[in-house]
Amino acid sequence: MKLNRYIDHTVLKPTTTLEDIKKLCMEAVEYDFAAVCIPPPFVKLAKTFVGSTSTKVATVTGFPFGYSAIEAKVAETVLAIVDGADEIDMVANILAIRNKDWQYVEKEIATIMPIIRNHQKVIKVIIESGILLEEEIVQCCQLYARYQVDFVKTSTGYAEKGATVAAVQLMRANLPANIQIKASGGIRTFAFAKELIDAGATRIGTSNGVALMKE
Repeated sequence: MKLNRYIDHTVLKPTTTLEDIKKLCMEAVEYDFAAVCIPPPFVKLAKTFVGSTSTKVATVTGFPFGYSAIEAKVAETVLAIVDGADEIDMVANILAIRNKDWQYVEKEIATIMPIIRNHQKVIKVIIESGILLEEEIVQCCQLYARYQVDFVKTSTGYAEKGATVAAVQLMRANLPANIQIKASGGIRTFAFAKELIDAGATRIGTSNGVALMKE
């Protein structure tokens, strides 16, 4: 199994340095990973490092807790696009989901999607599946399917529980085939990555990409 094109090679620590970004990007290019996923201030720099290779530049909005205002997420999204990001990993408003404020959750994605589509970018919506009830995961999938997001993503990696095979299977069962799944959070071995892919994930977010390729 060729794992490299599944991997979003990731560093999102608040202590990330320029050298970290350069190393991440050089590794991603060397191994032909699908993307690098990096903090917003490094998008321009990452674009210069990956150049015209097939590796995309992804960044995050509303990260890591998702409860920033819609207006803030709009501003973050626009800036990321201006800086050259190819893909946006947006944390959904988990507070709204847990409080069953589905009207707010829908307003958020309805506001963001035209910006994404008008600029022909990719959006991955992070729902933090590890802290949601099954019915909340299902409702998220149904809602985001209506707005034709590109990916629903399991986790930020900052919650107490990351990706699980069960969550990916549940998401796959409740998403149309054209909407992909990104699994992230706690993926440290090739075996676990393969389990998640077998369950339906088409992208793997990990800071351990090189190690996975060497297993």
